[in-house]
Amino acid sequence: MSKSDNPADAFKKALAEATKVMSHDPDLTVSYSVDPSGLSGDAMRLPQVSRRMTRDEVMLARGTADALALNRRYHNGQTHSKYLPAGDMARDLYEAMETARCEAVGARDMPGTAGNIDAKIKHESLRKGYDQAKQPSDVPLATAAGYLVRHLATGRDMPAGAANAMELWRGYIEDQAGGTLETLNETLDDQAAFARFARKMIIDLGYGDQLGDDPDASDEDQDEAEEEGTEEEQDPDSTGQDDEDADASPESSQEEQQDASQAQVNMDDMADQELGDEAEMPDGDAPMEPPAPPAASDADPNYLVYQTDHDEVIGAEELAEPAELERLRAYLDQQLEPLKGAVSRLANKLQRRLQAQQNRSWEFDLEEGTLDAGRLARIVANPTTPLSFKVEKDTEFRDTCVTLLLDNSGSMRGRPISIAAICADVLARTLERCNVKVEILGFTTRAWKGGQAREAWLNDGRPVQPGRLNDLRHIIYKSADAPWRRTRPNLGLMMKEGLLKENIDGEALEWAHRRMVARHESRKILMVISDGAPVDDSTLSVNPANYLEKHLRDVIAMVEKRKAVELLAIGIGHDVTRYYDRAVTITDVDQLAGAMTEQLAALFDNDPRARARVMGMRRAS
Repeated sequence: MSKSDNPADAFKKALAEATKVMSHDPDLTVSYSVDPSGLSGDAMRLPQVSRRMTRDEVMLARGTADALALNRRYHNGQTHSKYLPAGDMARDLYEAMETARCEAVGARDMPGTAGNIDAKIKHESLRKGYDQAKQPSDVPLATAAGYLVRHLATGRDMPAGAANAMELWRGYIEDQAGGTLETLNETLDDQAAFARFARKMIIDLGYGDQLGDDPDASDEDQDEAEEEGTEEEQDPDSTGQDDEDADASPESSQEEQQDASQAQVNMDDMADQELGDEAEMPDGDAPMEPPAPPAASDADPNYLVYQTDHDEVIGAEELAEPAELERLRAYLDQQLEPLKGAVSRLANKLQRRLQAQQNRSWEFDLEEGTLDAGRLARIVANPTTPLSFKVEKDTEFRDTCVTLLLDNSGSMRGRPISIAAICADVLARTLERCNVKVEILGFTTRAWKGGQAREAWLNDGRPVQPGRLNDLRHIIYKSADAPWRRTRPNLGLMMKEGLLKENIDGEALEWAHRRMVARHESRKILMVISDGAPVDDSTLSVNPANYLEKHLRDVIAMVEKRKAVELLAIGIGHDVTRYYDRAVTITDVDQLAGAMTEQLAALFDNDPRARARVMGMRRAS
């Protein structure tokens, strides 16, 4: 071997050949890269292996190669797509469980792969900090479900980090889906049966609304249609000619199939004629138009909205000219000048508590990253020594997004909305310094006592119990990815006369929750600030008195059951603890700044007892 040869090349070549054999795909192209590993068509990317060939590098490469090869061997893309759910969270659960199935079947057929994949899982779980996780919300539910399926299917203990992540969610998953899990081993060898098992698990875990249409139902309808076509094809006078039919030529069979297809078309035409003008039925199955009214809420399918044509989700900058926003912001700053000192002190306290947990830690002796200046002396002493790089490890809470959802109802007018605005502003600045994403949202309606939706209802003859009868206005003051300095004037919009109207909390909470679930951060925190129960005179005058309140409770129950988002609330002069499990009620609006910072600081506290003390508060003294 010449000095220029890379000692890792022989290992890479051997691993690539073994991977091709294991995957049953001799045409597979295997490469090594610093880019994320994965499969794309006939190409597989594996983690880079340096010249040093450390044990961790080798085990990670082998584990990743085995996992991807088993996926290639045991996974059918067409079957997977057939049962793939429509919603993001349901899709994550489905794909995590399918990955676990392939790895479990491979571990049974080729036991040597199990230890390699364990090494890969250990590396990934430690890199993501799952070994330090203290509560379920620190770990994605889909990841924990995949770990649990693999553990139950193989009987192997999960490696460090992954075991902690799995145990945080295990009680909840088994409580919700214990009966379904008992059938796990019966479905492993059949991907279609396992896909149905996974969809049942998703329903048990509260995400059935994200599954979309049942693919098996369409298959049954197709089978029934084929059977009906076969019956039409048979001639009642030809019962004694079965043997002749069996020996019919291919051309004859083809003609019969065409006849059967034509008969089915005729049957569909007859069905359409019987339906008259009521609906057009594609394929004789379902109406082209969705059922009326469509489900307006994931939390409660019975929650109705009379009309959504005039609802809006709008950026704050679209509701006022830039000059007006600057003027309103200046007015907000001037009005709250005496309070800013106290709020800033609380924000600094929060920042100190967060930064105390941001002790930097580094991984050294890497092939790429930041040049390690502390090791340059070795290169000076021995020029043949390769350069050394380092990479900063992620802190426990860095991959976090916080959403502040502010009640923009008329009852918040005056001092409450001013303090809410300035607190949201200061907290956004503080958390941004600590590399925590922050989103600020507001909710109100476009009109008092009903808008164009109510007008449409009146013109339609006032149908009984129409559901929500107002036009929503959901405002984005600051998106999570927008820097604070660009959105600072937007919060002045809350001072605009005529903006604050009525509050329909349930739909606003569901909207904010959907936005958060769609984000990539592993930890999501949603804080609601409100001064009262949901109120919309137009809606409540023609529906049950608890219509909006019931929907709010249903949405809260859905959010807390799914556990994808940590939900907490602050009530201003109103007891929100009867709605939210984790809530604080303040009697004086001047307490808002302290309550917000203490709540957020508690969520980031490493000490679970300190976190529980604050989160268990029911009233700020």
